[in-house]
Amino acid sequence: MTDEAGSDSSGVTTRAARSERERWILVGGLSLISVALSANEIVPASVTPLIRASMGIDATKAGLVVGSMFGAAVVASLPVGALLDRTNSRVAIALAIAVSLVVGVWGWMAAERNAYYLLIASRLVGGAAFVTIWNAGIDIVSRAVEPSRRATAVGIFTASGPVGFALGQGGGPTIAAQFGWPAIFLVFNAVPLVGLAMYWPTSRGLGRSDAGAAPSLAEFGSVLRDRSVWLVGGLGFLAYSLYLFVNSWAPSYLTDEVGLAIGLSGLLIAVFPAVGIVSRVSSGLLSDRLFGGRRRPVLLLSFLFTVPALMVLATLRSVAALVVALLVAGFTIQLTLGLSFAYVRELVDRRVAATAVAFQTTLGLAGAFVAPIAGGALIEAAGYETAFLVGSGLALVGVAFVWVVPES
Repeated sequence: MTDEAGSDSSGVTTRAARSERERWILVGGLSLISVALSANEIVPASVTPLIRASMGIDATKAGLVVGSMFGAAVVASLPVGALLDRTNSRVAIALAIAVSLVVGVWGWMAAERNAYYLLIASRLVGGAAFVTIWNAGIDIVSRAVEPSRRATAVGIFTASGPVGFALGQGGGPTIAAQFGWPAIFLVFNAVPLVGLAMYWPTSRGLGRSDAGAAPSLAEFGSVLRDRSVWLVGGLGFLAYSLYLFVNSWAPSYLTDEVGLAIGLSGLLIAVFPAVGIVSRVSSGLLSDRLFGGRRRPVLLLSFLFTVPALMVLATLRSVAALVVALLVAGFTIQLTLGLSFAYVRELVDRRVAATAVAFQTTLGLAGAFVAPIAGGALIEAAGYETAFLVGSGLALVGVAFVWVVPES
């Protein structure tokens, strides 16, 4: 394993010798990559009515266009994490970006031909590529900074998720209006090339593992047997479920039930992920500074305040009230999303830290995969109000989880 405080066996500088400027460029490049691919994950939700009309599909199948990427990530995340603990995370990111570029062209061609199942296949491959970048990015950011700043640094990187979601929700209708909705897949899969140009030269010496230092199968298995890892993963599952449910179906809710134009609803919904830029960074700062490194108080605040916010979404039709509720829910839900990845690393040995992060990603994205599809089915059966009330109930389950989750 590379020495995090000095240099690797070839003399390449690592954290201690890396300048502050290089660290910021590294984090910025990785974040830009993640922003673009996060936008690609959610952007079909912003043009769901167009997809349904073009392809002649129901709400459940439309939800799968969003959810399929998360489903692929669920399957791929844990094997990817185990591989990253044994290989080079830096190179893995570059290869995954190349795959994403191919996936963008594939998805565009399938959408142009209204080939639904080919589009789903492209999204599945894209999900595997994205989860590689996500897990490896958290691993590299964690290695590049001191332990006392790790939660804050990881929070900054994970803030790329809501930036991308806001970009996808707000930009999707604009791209669709100018170039047709299939173009959304081309645009957001090409931007990571810019991030790669920033990240590659500043990440030298990071992400490399020596073959002899690879964790054993017993060490790998210890992550899967750890009750604390499962509990924190459960919180991630609930938070991602709520996050993707609102992101996927609130645009259609504002269009179908409140009567807003699709472009305006996309802009309003963009506030939900956008507030996570502040939330995910704040989660680390609150935990590291205000609560002296304790994680549970931040998690408790996250789920407690989500409950009433979702109830407002379920019961009110005032645009002003809905925007406020979206802001509150977007902030509180993403407190957990920002903190959980730094938290889970602290529960295991450093040698299997990437595996722990991957496991957290697996459970979180399992919720992200299920939520758009289950939400669509629930809306079809019982309506939007019932679906949002069920979401409020899931937040209450999150409060119960926090009572038993251990402190790091």
